[in-house]
Order: sequence, then C-alpha cells, then structure tokens
Amino acid sequence: MRMCSCSRALGSTRSWVSNASGSTAAKCACIPDTMAHTSNMRRTGSALIALSLTLVLPLWAGGAESKLTSAASAASPASAAPAPLLQPGEQGGRGLAIRAAKVLSVPLKGRQFLDNAVVLIKDGKIEALGPANSTPIPAGYEVLDVGDNWLMPGMIDLHSHIAGTFDINDTVYLTNPGCRASVAVRPGNSRLKMGLAGGVTTILFIPGSGSNIGGQGVLYKTGAADYEAGLVRDPGSMKLAQAGNPERYLFRVGRSFMNWNTRNTLQRGVAYAKRWEAFENGEAAQPQRDIQFEVVRLLYNKETQISTHTQIYQVVNMTLTMVAKELGLPVYIDHGTFDGWRAGARAKELGVSAIIGPRAIDPPSSRNFRFSGSLSARIQGCAAGYQEAGLEMVGFNTDAPVIPQETLQLQAGMGGRYGFRCDELQAVRGLTIVPAVTAGLGHRLGSIEPGKDADLLVVTGDPADPRTSVEAVYTDGEKVYDPRVERRRW
Repeated sequence: MRMCSCSRALGSTRSWVSNASGSTAAKCACIPDTMAHTSNMRRTGSALIALSLTLVLPLWAGGAESKLTSAASAASPASAAPAPLLQPGEQGGRGLAIRAAKVLSVPLKGRQFLDNAVVLIKDGKIEALGPANSTPIPAGYEVLDVGDNWLMPGMIDLHSHIAGTFDINDTVYLTNPGCRASVAVRPGNSRLKMGLAGGVTTILFIPGSGSNIGGQGVLYKTGAADYEAGLVRDPGSMKLAQAGNPERYLFRVGRSFMNWNTRNTLQRGVAYAKRWEAFENGEAAQPQRDIQFEVVRLLYNKETQISTHTQIYQVVNMTLTMVAKELGLPVYIDHGTFDGWRAGARAKELGVSAIIGPRAIDPPSSRNFRFSGSLSARIQGCAAGYQEAGLEMVGFNTDAPVIPQETLQLQAGMGGRYGFRCDELQAVRGLTIVPAVTAGLGHRLGSIEPGKDADLLVVTGDPADPRTSVEAVYTDGEKVYDPRVERRRW
C-alpha cells in the first residue's frame, strides 16, 4: 500500500478509488471527500469540458468510418506487437556454443580449468563442457568464438544493499526476524546495472546492521528485467549483526545484553520450529503460526542460512559459539574483518565459511587496538589470515554501496595483494563457487558444470587481476551486457 507524507506522519494509509474515467486515484486522509471549494470545482469542470472536446471532435470530423477503421485496426493481427526474438542459449532459443582460450570451470572438487575449451548452453542451462577439438557441437547451435578471452562463472556477492530502496525499517526492535528485504527490490536499478557490468550476476540483498537481527535477505540476479525472473531464493538468508553498529540502538546496548537477547530470540525460534516438526510428524497438535519465526523454521531445516555481520575476534568467536556450536544453525561469517581472522581455525573446525570484506587488511594501529583489543604484528591480510588457519571456504564481499558493487573482483585482488594464496584459483573460487556453496546454491550456481544456470562472463584474463575487464555477461543463457554494442559502464 503506498503512503503519502501525511500518512507517514499520522500512521494512516491511502485508499484507492475509481474516478469518473475508470482509472484509479489515491484518496488521502488529508484530502476532503468532497470538493468544497468553488475554485476546485471550476477547474475540474473546465478540465472535463476540454477532455470531452478532445475526444469528440476527431470522431465528429471523421464520422462512423473513422470509428470502424479504428476498430478494424485494433482487431487486426498485423497491429499486434511482434514476439521478441529469442537469443541462442536462453530459455526457448536455439543452442549456443562458446569457444574460449581458457574456461575457468572452478567446480568445488576436481580440475579447475580447461584450455581451448567449448561450453554448450541450451534453455538457460549449461549442457556440456569439454575440449574444443573433441566436443561435438549439435546441429543448429550458434557458435561464438571469443578468441583469446576467458570464460568463467558469474560472480556472487553475499553482502550487498543495492538491489532496492533504502527504506527497510529494520530497527523497530533489536531483533526483527520477520522483516523482509524482498519487498524493497527494484529490478534494473542503476547500481545493479553497474554491478552487472563488473561481472556480479547474483547478490544477497540484505537489511542493514542497525539491529542485531535486521530480517531476511533475498538472493537475486542482477541482470533480470523483473523481480520474478531475478529471484533465486527468498529468504536468501537471515541477517544477524552481532556487533559493530547495533550498539547504537535506542539506549545504546552493550555486547552482553545483545548476546543474551539474540540467543533468546534464536532459542524461541528453534523451539517454534521444533513444535512444527512435531506436528508434521504427527506427534503434536498444530501450533499457532508466528510470522516472525517462520524464517527460523527454514534455518532449522537447513533451507537457508544466517549471514552474520560479525567482525573482531571476540565477536566472530561468539558467532561460532552461539549460532554454529550451541544452536546448530547454518551460519557464515559475512565480514570477518579487523582481527576476526584469529578465529579461522575455529571456523574450520565448525565448518563455517568466511566471506570477507570490505576491509582487506588488519594493520597494527592504535585505533584497531582500541576497537578489537588486539594488535597485529604486521599488515595482516584478512582473507589470508583465515586461509593460513586452514580454512578453505573463504570468499569476498563488497558491502555495497560501502564499496561499489562493480568492484567485487578488486576485493579478491586486494586479498591476493595481502597474502591470500591463489595458486589453485582460490581467488576466483572466492568470487564464485565458495559463495554459491556457502549460500546453499552449489547445485545451481558458482561453477561451469552441466545442469547449472548459464550465468557466465567473458573476461580478458584472471578476474582477480584488476586490469582484467568484463567483455560480456550472460544470465540464464541470455546476453544481458555487451560493451561492444552499448556504452561500457565499467
């Protein structure tokens, strides 16, 4: 329901009514039901007379013949808009074969790339991948040779705020598990378009961190023309912020109270999920539905995850202890910066991924010491710190618009600059398969394997190298960005 300025002030909403022309108009609480002022009536009458003359005079001049001609034109099949042409590779179109000098397939396990390879795409899905000289291309497929360029999966950012409006009220309470970011999505907005040009094909659009639980995020494809086409999963996660912003809430809460309140909320949610489980197993009566805890049912059943704004060692360690170990809920670190890398071994032990950003380093400084309580002996790369502790599931995020969405690849490049090992394409994996698996989407996104969505990038080289550019973007087999035929955005 849309609201006007007085509605926001008074808490009332507009009602929608039909006017004389059959269209809808908004009636607000601040506007009288009747036109009491004579001047308003005169203006309304003049407008109606003008409208009547505009409609009637052309018909009077043309007579019945013009009316019949118009009716015949409207009914004519020739006047119908032509059906859009389907691109090769997209749903319903013919097949597409893309040849590339190198294909970064980056599966979770196995060989990570192929030289001089071809990828077959049909109905928006990857059909096959193999050497160009031995992989047969079916008859009727369009063949696209990208020359010396490389092909890779679309990048995935699990911490973004740019898919829609910034008016999500996620701080009504200190924990708001029922709030949904999906209602604020604006497909095709300018920031999504920039992210797409940077090779980011899927993002997790989440509430902010002003409260401990801001609500539910939505996984969404950046190149989609409408919400339904772009939706990957809703809820994409439940956003948890354990510290580093919620302290400012209302009466400036401390970490002890925040931890108690967060644990209490999650415990009540788990109890709610267990009551529903007992009902579904025929062991108890049907419980009363509680909208705020429905997302916890999904968490309890491992159908979504908790994405956690958590940073500095003490807070990251509390995330791992409370959420992963005590409550057994699926969770991942979604900042992990400052000295959070010190919890890397614990994250490995509990099987928790770390999606790092937007800060790339933990430098030895008095400011960091005051905030985190520890002092690094060197300029420590955050992603490298987790990797050095043995954690393999390390990815990158931008927290866009804190860092522009289109610079996700630069986050991986910064990781490499500050010690993140990339000898087995770890940086590329941190942009693709690691976030896909972390978000429970490894069966669908993150690598070039048969059966997965054909979300692909044509790039000029190693995507972790900031000098590399994106030359084409495909979403579900459809080319959605091509700087050769439109202005290069990034």
